[in-house]
Amino acid sequence: MFLKRGGRVSGAAAVAGTLLGIKPVLHVDDEGHLIAMEKVRGRRASLDGLVRHLKATAEDLENGTVFISHGDCLADCQYVANKLRELGVKDIRIGDIGPVIGAHSGPGTVALFWVGSPR
Repeated sequence: MFLKRGGRVSGAAAVAGTLLGIKPVLHVDDEGHLIAMEKVRGRRASLDGLVRHLKATAEDLENGTVFISHGDCLADCQYVANKLRELGVKDIRIGDIGPVIGAHSGPGTVALFWVGSPR
């Protein structure tokens, strides 16, 4: 619903997505555009989707740092952090999403930041 309020999705898409439990896995490209990488059903699948995209593009996972930002959902961050540790990531930093991004994405947002190859 926060993506609808921010004009990112239509009202019909927001209602259908909410009813069906569809979660977008989003990406910000090099020009700052928000792009839907995939749509999955369920919260756990959306978190796994984030990890999948990191795994596909991250450079030097073992020596790199991955930042996880969240909107009041620390348990989900811990789930993602455990998945990252399974991939060999050693330096994981968890923090809160700021008020500007939080106003657009709402509570429950999880974001990953890492150094990766061009997309």
